[in-house]
Amino acid sequence: MPGLTAPAATPAEGGQYPLSEEDFAALARFIHQRTGIFLPPAKRVLMQTRLSKRLRARRLDGFRAYRKLIEDGRDEAEVGHMISALTTNVTRFRREPHHFDHLSAKVLPDLVARARQGKRVRLWSAGCATGEEPYSLAFTVLKACPEAATLDIRILATDLDPEALRIAEAGVYREDALAPLSPEDRRQHFTPARDDRSQARVTGPSRDLIRFRRLNLIEAWPFTGGFDVIMCRNVVIYFDPETQDRLWRRFASHQRRTGDHLYIGHSESLSPTARQLYRAVDGTGYIRTAVPAEATDGPAAPHQ
Repeated sequence: MPGLTAPAATPAEGGQYPLSEEDFAALARFIHQRTGIFLPPAKRVLMQTRLSKRLRARRLDGFRAYRKLIEDGRDEAEVGHMISALTTNVTRFRREPHHFDHLSAKVLPDLVARARQGKRVRLWSAGCATGEEPYSLAFTVLKACPEAATLDIRILATDLDPEALRIAEAGVYREDALAPLSPEDRRQHFTPARDDRSQARVTGPSRDLIRFRRLNLIEAWPFTGGFDVIMCRNVVIYFDPETQDRLWRRFASHQRRTGDHLYIGHSESLSPTARQLYRAVDGTGYIRTAVPAEATDGPAAPHQ
């Protein structure tokens, strides 16, 4: 019947739709307000390339129609697709291995001793992407404490991108992605995937240690407990300086013991305010040194 079929998509040559400065600015403003991600004008081609696929999938005739779809607030699923398209999930097992070496040698001995005394230990992979980082944390913890899953030790792994989290929770990776891991880690923590022998699946206690959750870092955090270790690496580089500063201070407000550790990416640096709360101990590793003057969170529910 006439009027029931969406108009055929009409991308320009190369499969991309024209993206005006006005439409780019509006979509960049929307993504910044929702996620904290800052897209300068130099990212206009990236947005055009990645979101043109969404326009084709939705059979829309241009970015103006896509803006309306996003901005009218009735299609949160598409907002999720947009976030997935515009975020970059580049990660690997034991990325920046010096952090894991420092954690193993300098941090975990004390945390393991505390856990064996019945105390609570929490680690957070903030911006966990497709899961290689939190699993690397779990492997490191289990090497230091084989019975960790039976103690009060847990790893929270969060990310904004629901598609990345789906991959992380599945825990299935190509065999060649396991190359940074030791043969011992590969034998102990992986089994061949049932339907594809070229892939391996994370198994055993390493899965039991991790809780995966979707979390927008610029919104309220649904936990109140503190973290002994936070890894947030190569995430804040996508935020503007003001948002970066607020995030560092929020991390500090959830690290309440002198000696709690924060690890950030090699291309990142703490803001001047945050440097009053942390002291560098390993290049881009930091130790908590002071209590923040005020909490920066919104309402929170108990951490599970």
